Amino acid sequence: MNRKHIAAIAVAAASVFSAMAKDEVVMTVDGVDVPRSEFEYLYHKNQQQQVDPQTIGDYAEMFKIYKLKVADALSNRLDTAAAFRREMDQYRADLATPYMTDSVYLNSLVKEAYDLSRQEAEAFHIMLAKGNSPEEAEASRHKADSLHAELLKGVDFGKLAAQYSVDRASSTAGGRMGYIVAGRFPYGFEKAAFTLAPGEISEVVESPQGWHILKGGNKRPARGTVLVEHIMKMVPATATADQQAAAKASIDSIYNVVVANPAVFEDLARELSDDKGSGRQGGKLNWFGAGMMVEPFDSASFALQVDEISRPVRSQFGWHVIRKLDAKGPASLEEMKPGMLKRFANPQEERYALVEKNTIDRLRKKHKKAIANQQMDDEAVKQLEYDWLYANEPDYRNLLNEYREGSLLYEASLREVWDKAAKDEQGLSDYFNAHRDDYKWTKPHVKGILVQATNDSVADLVRAELLKMSDDAGLKAARKQFAGKASIERILLEEGQNAMVDNVMFGGAPVKPNNKKYTVYFVFDPKVLNAPETMSDVRSLVTGDYQNQLERDWVERLKSKYPVKVNEKVLKKIK
Repeated sequence: MNRKHIAAIAVAAASVFSAMAKDEVVMTVDGVDVPRSEFEYLYHKNQQQQVDPQTIGDYAEMFKIYKLKVADALSNRLDTAAAFRREMDQYRADLATPYMTDSVYLNSLVKEAYDLSRQEAEAFHIMLAKGNSPEEAEASRHKADSLHAELLKGVDFGKLAAQYSVDRASSTAGGRMGYIVAGRFPYGFEKAAFTLAPGEISEVVESPQGWHILKGGNKRPARGTVLVEHIMKMVPATATADQQAAAKASIDSIYNVVVANPAVFEDLARELSDDKGSGRQGGKLNWFGAGMMVEPFDSASFALQVDEISRPVRSQFGWHVIRKLDAKGPASLEEMKPGMLKRFANPQEERYALVEKNTIDRLRKKHKKAIANQQMDDEAVKQLEYDWLYANEPDYRNLLNEYREGSLLYEASLREVWDKAAKDEQGLSDYFNAHRDDYKWTKPHVKGILVQATNDSVADLVRAELLKMSDDAGLKAARKQFAGKASIERILLEEGQNAMVDNVMFGGAPVKPNNKKYTVYFVFDPKVLNAPETMSDVRSLVTGDYQNQLERDWVERLKSKYPVKVNEKVLKKIK
């Protein structure tokens, strides 16, 4: 972004502050005014989330502490961290998208896609690969242009497809792909396939996969999707005449069996189908639409009635017997729209670029005074709109402020309280020693290592190994050594929490381990404690209490460090 862009953004920002200046100030924290609108927004939102609503005064005190923590985060420049800035940029862009998108234009793309989905198009194409470099892509484009010129002179499309197309599945059939449905191919390709008249030649169409020249084919109403199961006998391209005859005889035999007794279809699919993936599911395939399966498997599947079984069908892969399980008509606009919008929001989708271009063109017109004759890039133009939204859309401004300050509060709390409490071993220990009386137990606890073993011999070996142990590394090694033969776990359990421990330490009734492979158990190096021995015995409780202490200390420091002025007159106006 150059200096001119920065200057333009500064002008827009000035208008933001001018608009906000009309808002009454409810309090000032470290020299930063808090407008009444922001306070009211957060107060009312908080009230909706509370079982027992707070008074204005109570909330104002909590809000003041919240703002003090944000001030501390800003003082420590947490807002300048690269990760924080990336997060904010992404949130701001996501939040602004509904405001910036032209819903009329977007809905026109949705309607166009929906209209295409109401029919199936017979597609023919010649495809050239782009290659692995810009130079190769350019050379390939030139070749596509020359082939296009030949086609316009009347050269046979199928001949050129067979000679040049890299899509081998269609090139051997004159470039014919069969009937396709919308939503499965790049936008430019689809639009050409569905709008060309039969026999009409398209311009050269670019897709992520290559360059295409399409020929228009027939159109027919969309048939929706079908659910089928099949049994397949594969016929490799290299199969001999005898092998082909054997596959045909096998599929005929299967057909006769399943027609006589349809109940055995899925069992035979599991046993005999060469399509092992679907065979494991009783021959069942996923729902599919036109063009998603090879011909004539596709046509045969749609032609069947529900529960009808086809005669053997030959595809390029072999022979199939198909049973139709269900069928659905084309989806409605309401059903399709969410998926379309999600698709159009994908940067890899061509219509994403169209939506972006439409957005930028409108924003350039909207902010033409601020842009004037400057050569602003797209991001700078968006920045002008972000600033305008901040000044003129209260919901946008409040949500953006809330997210930004909430993120800063989280980072500051992580730094001053949560991480500090979790990592400060000395601080935790000192806190525990100073507050031992706060951590009393009402029942004795057993501290030690509970061992469960497959038999007495293993138990003796574990005991001998644990006698050598000096730290947790030794315990980890013992677990690895006796994996599958013994369970070895440190415990700190009060009486009544574990029947095995109660049996060994408190004279409880003998029990069997929960895991049937273990038959014996014992507690190694046990201690019966009436109160915590070390901080580790009550770490979670101490950590929580230490965090609370750090929080209180932090708030006291903030109150003395950052000045706060509350406008009681404005506060009283809030209901």
